[in-house]
Amino acid sequence: MKRTRASSLIGLGVAGLVVGFLAELAFAGMGLAVFIPPLTLPITLVAVAIIVIAFAVPIRRAVRGRSVRRIDPFQATRIVVLAKACALSGALLTGIGVGVGAYLLSRDVLPAGNAILLTAVATAASVILLIAGLVAELFCTLPPGDDDERTESVHAGTD
Repeated sequence: MKRTRASSLIGLGVAGLVVGFLAELAFAGMGLAVFIPPLTLPITLVAVAIIVIAFAVPIRRAVRGRSVRRIDPFQATRIVVLAKACALSGALLTGIGVGVGAYLLSRDVLPAGNAILLTAVATAASVILLIAGLVAELFCTLPPGDDDERTESVHAGTD
């Protein structure tokens, strides 16, 4: 599996920004209430970030040789896919949060209550999820020497 590319993360972030801003604009234009992220959103995103890191730490220990416990390759694959999904969804949610925040700050009258604070906290939690996904993905990668040695031994037997 290939590592998550920066271009994918930036593309999803920009797409989220555009969708978040235009959705808020459309809601306001139709006379509906604009979307304000609830307090449970950042709590959930940070909890998922902690869980994905906790899942990746045993794999990191096994890859680095600090643990004698054998890791199931299917489990490692599932965790790296979860980490990649966290990174991609974190980028998308960060873009949406920035778009919603940009819309709220571009109005002549600022929204009542703590709408800007909740949007900023949700955006920060999305960034935390993005970083946690990238770190967990890094934890699940093999050192460069392991793959090279295996490839050489396979190719040596085919001569």
